[in-house]
Amino acid sequence: MALRRAARVILVGAPGVGKGTQSERLLQRFPQLSSISSGDLLRYNVKQRTPLGIKVESVMKSGGLVSDDIILRLIGNELTQRGWLNSAHPACNVLTLASSALSAEGAHPFQDDAEVAAFLSSPAQARGFMQSQLSNDPAHSFLLDGFPRTASQAKRLDEIIPINLVVSLKTPVDVILERISGRWVHEPSGRVYNTTFNAPKVPGVDDVTGEPLVRRADDDEKVYLARYKKFQETAEPLLEHYARKGVLWEVEGMSSDEITPKLISEFERRFVE
Repeated sequence: MALRRAARVILVGAPGVGKGTQSERLLQRFPQLSSISSGDLLRYNVKQRTPLGIKVESVMKSGGLVSDDIILRLIGNELTQRGWLNSAHPACNVLTLASSALSAEGAHPFQDDAEVAAFLSSPAQARGFMQSQLSNDPAHSFLLDGFPRTASQAKRLDEIIPINLVVSLKTPVDVILERISGRWVHEPSGRVYNTTFNAPKVPGVDDVTGEPLVRRADDDEKVYLARYKKFQETAEPLLEHYARKGVLWEVEGMSSDEITPKLISEFERRFVE
């Protein structure tokens, strides 16, 4: 189904609520949608040895956390590289995801890590983000995955990307616990099974390879409840931030199959009709 307006969307939900499932179904239903994952961008830049990837790798090797500035720069550069975001800053493409100029010539305006760090820590206005213009072409629609996770990150994101729909996915925690208690994984391929639905043909064995299935460590109930508590602590102010902006929409369901039709209907109402 074709979109008529650009969709810039974030899905928020507790671990195990089915964000991945809903993302896949939205991408299948609306071919103009793209998925932009902050984690994928980090891994790609490190692998390709871009200036930003080198910076990220050095931070991770030292045991540090990748800063919000770097994540924001990754996202902004990815949108710029795709032609969806026009930045007024002359170095807007310096740290792009896969700049042909960088790969061909190995050159960039920054001389060392100190200059990269100074640029990343400068105010958004100085980096040209406040003057950026985001395309409203429906073909430039995306689901943003992995960021923001906190209200402070969301405020920073607002400087460069006006998100126009934040979906809060809700399923009772006892239902999620029941769901993850029956989950088994084939680690080499990532295939996921569940004893209550999508069970393997032979209990405990992968359908394709015949290799044993395992339980994820974070599928333990105590581990999950700790993760759930942490999610609630950060999600509440995050959702309040987007509610104040008028872009928050909440949907509840006992399963992904119950939530999907509601989500598709709302998506069509906002971006198709």
